[in-house]
Amino acid sequence: MLITIVEPYCTGSHAAWAQEYAARSRHRVELLTLPGRNWKWRMHGGAVTLASRFLAAKERPDLILATDMLDLTTFLALTRQASSRCRCAVYFHENQLTYPWSPDDPDKAEQRDLHYAFINYASALAADAVLFNSRYHKDAFLGALPGFLGGFPDAQELGSLPSLAAKSRVLPLGMDLKRLDLHRSQSEPSNDPPLILWNHRWEFDKVPETFFQALFRLAEQGTDFRVAVLGESFGRAPAVFKEARERLGDKILHWGYVRDFAQYAKWLWRADVLPVSSRQEFFGASVVQALYCNCAALLPDRLAYPEHLPPAAAAGVLYQEGEDLAQRLGALLAQRREGALPGRLPQEESLRDFVGRYDWERLAPIYDEFFERLVAGESGEVPMVPAL
Repeated sequence: MLITIVEPYCTGSHAAWAQEYAARSRHRVELLTLPGRNWKWRMHGGAVTLASRFLAAKERPDLILATDMLDLTTFLALTRQASSRCRCAVYFHENQLTYPWSPDDPDKAEQRDLHYAFINYASALAADAVLFNSRYHKDAFLGALPGFLGGFPDAQELGSLPSLAAKSRVLPLGMDLKRLDLHRSQSEPSNDPPLILWNHRWEFDKVPETFFQALFRLAEQGTDFRVAVLGESFGRAPAVFKEARERLGDKILHWGYVRDFAQYAKWLWRADVLPVSSRQEFFGASVVQALYCNCAALLPDRLAYPEHLPPAAAAGVLYQEGEDLAQRLGALLAQRREGALPGRLPQEESLRDFVGRYDWERLAPIYDEFFERLVAGESGEVPMVPAL
């Protein structure tokens, strides 16, 4: 079977997902992509460019696997003489209906943001299967559609929603987690101050103000810790990053994006605690990576985070809305110094093993099986994803 992944925004986790699945699938998987920049133009014009490339190809796929960054309706219209017999699925890494817009984006003030969400809605209607990377993401998207469509003046097409929901499934993000094992240190635990990790994008939706304010308080209280601030910065980062670099000073062991995977992995294995403050996370790949590397986490009880925890670990890892993050983090650091972190469950229930189910070794066969059934015209649920 031939699968063509159509990705107009091929960078970061989008690129890793496509390339890694292509390398691990038992089917032939080819990539039809554009560089990951100018996301708004990609959602408008990417379908036109990639449609012409699709038509120029000699072989037609059995399945078109698009992502949420593609205007699938335009793509299928422009390729109808070549794609009319192809089954089609759309994979939602994120969506523009519930993704929070940056306060600095000029389109928001001029109310020019609705069309991107409509592209996602129309693409979902056109696909034979609609796939989401988490249960939270699926529920959030489908739950927001009635209000979104209800805001239009007439012909709101609310009757389209049951059939859209019926073909929606959760297919977790596949990740090359075992690659992290190659960079695990074999050295003995040290008595160094505990290391706090930030490994997310430097953007407003990750709420860095909450994260750094907790660190500022602990530093003022004399708590001994170090911090490694990783993650990529796109353009203008929130001002708190500059403030944090000045205020935390010699507590900072690393500052800035780490391009080399081996070095990034070494920081994950070295880190002790991952406090998370995000307000937007459809899956949370960076959190899953840290959990896999035995980093103790403090996660907000919202978004996709609870899905990454076995029930026995939830109480020790999740914190509630309004709860004092600095206080929870301070207690966690104290336990680290005493050598007893919460979340260290019996081996068969450990967080590392639980998130290990997202490794491609487990997920690639599940992807393959689902796509085989889809091409065969069969419906059904995505197979269960077992823990390691």
